[in-house]
Amino acid sequence: MAKKPTAAGPRKPLGIDCRVVLLVGADAFIAGEHTLALKEKLLAEHGDLDVLSFDGQTANLADVLDECRSFGLMQQHKMVVVDNADQFVKDDKRPLVERYAQDPSKGATLVLRATKWHKGKLDDMIEGVGTIVSCDEVDEPTAVNWAVKRAEKRHAAKLDLKAAQALVERVGTELGRIDCELAKLAVAGDKPGVISAELVGQFVGRSREEEVWGIQSTLVHGDSAQAVAHVRDLIQISRQPTVMIFWAMTDLARKLHGASRGVRAGVNPFALAGSLKLWGPSKDIILRAAGKVDPNAAAELLDACVKADVRQKTGLGEPERSAEILALKFAEVCGG
Repeated sequence: MAKKPTAAGPRKPLGIDCRVVLLVGADAFIAGEHTLALKEKLLAEHGDLDVLSFDGQTANLADVLDECRSFGLMQQHKMVVVDNADQFVKDDKRPLVERYAQDPSKGATLVLRATKWHKGKLDDMIEGVGTIVSCDEVDEPTAVNWAVKRAEKRHAAKLDLKAAQALVERVGTELGRIDCELAKLAVAGDKPGVISAELVGQFVGRSREEEVWGIQSTLVHGDSAQAVAHVRDLIQISRQPTVMIFWAMTDLARKLHGASRGVRAGVNPFALAGSLKLWGPSKDIILRAAGKVDPNAAAELLDACVKADVRQKTGLGEPERSAEILALKFAEVCGG
């Protein structure tokens, strides 16, 4: 007789008593790390492990469930991993997976991995016999803290907070990319195993998108000549797409508008930075500029950015000229 899932309660940690595990989210590196951690725990518990992998888009449902129910070689525990699990449980397959989740094999751990997932009663059944783990991309503070710990644990390197912030600013919050850079940095420099902010600046290049975002620091200083020169350099020398330049300008205008209103209202700077997603060196620069910017002028600047972006996307006007005009508007608002 099929067992009923246990009542809902605190989410079970990922461990050896989980018979069914769902790893759901867009970050494949995080899903891979959770899979590896579970594998190591199962190996420690059972001494040996039979690991089988399937693609949920093409795998035969009966074959996968038969593997879960049958004994492995020498009767060791099985770990059955199914990628693209949202396809594996779709339509008429879902009831069969639900039936298995109600009475899973004690000799197997079924790991379902999916970037997308449609919630349903199967979720409750999984949590009754296992757990669901989010594998979505993390925010910047979480990525910074992870990088510090990862450098020490996996790469035997010391990464201070300033260096971690510089690394995340340059490569973003994708943990897999951060890990690759840490592996390189751990053996670079005059003192292998010591990763400084200077070393990050020397060995980690900026992406095209990050180079465009760099114009924000120029715009907030309110120097019209520098602002226009930076725009021309990005377009004429670096050959950056104008769509990204307008994107960066609009984003800055939005942050200046929100920050200027928040400063006038007496909002705590830390809370303000969090709500506007201001991190790293740009946080202090934008908050300082917001203290001088009139909120109404910032609103007009944001409106001008949005309209200019729409015009260039619909083929109206000359993008380079529009970007230069916006640069002058930023200088006027931020330099006043």
